Amino acid sequence: MRNINPDLRVIRTKESIRHALVELINEKGLEAITVKDITTMAKINRGTFYAHYQDKYDLMIKCEEDIMIDMSKITKQNYPSVIAALETDSQNLAPFSFAVSLFEYLNINSGFMKAVLGPKGDLSFQTRLKQFMWETLYGNNPNAFLKEENFLVPGQYLAAYMGTAIIGVIQQWLESGRKESPQEMARILTNLTVNGPYFAAGLKK
Repeated sequence: MRNINPDLRVIRTKESIRHALVELINEKGLEAITVKDITTMAKINRGTFYAHYQDKYDLMIKCEEDIMIDMSKITKQNYPSVIAALETDSQNLAPFSFAVSLFEYLNINSGFMKAVLGPKGDLSFQTRLKQFMWETLYGNNPNAFLKEENFLVPGQYLAAYMGTAIIGVIQQWLESGRKESPQEMARILTNLTVNGPYFAAGLKK
């Protein structure tokens, strides 16, 4: 029998730890989990766990950072398509390719995202995710499509509204069992983002 590539072994170990974390959050909530719970469920020893993570919070933050790095790449790859879509007639708006890619990614990582964004998960992640989303859309990026000089309201309120709304849509989709496809969710989010809730509710023509 051939030895498994050491890098592959590390990847598999981290995957089993992450899977155990998700199962345990759903079962008992983040605060109640111990490292022993994680190592037992992941079928590893404590030394293996501590070779990669300081404690359960370090594990959580590193998993969340991986998610945010991936989401940042998806957003930045799709900047041009969002700008082009915004220049078309909002009545005939096609879903942002960014939103399709985002929901496809969330669909693949739905177990982790549902656990951390759920009531038993990491409430601080929502705050960090909102901050990250704002920095990705605006931040110090010279190519960002949100320009402060164009804002009609103070930036911090625009950031709070957009971040909370987008995360709320994602949470609702995950909690309700992902009945809509990523393409349909992209259409819903694009419509809400570009045309606003009053338009989506049929109040504004």
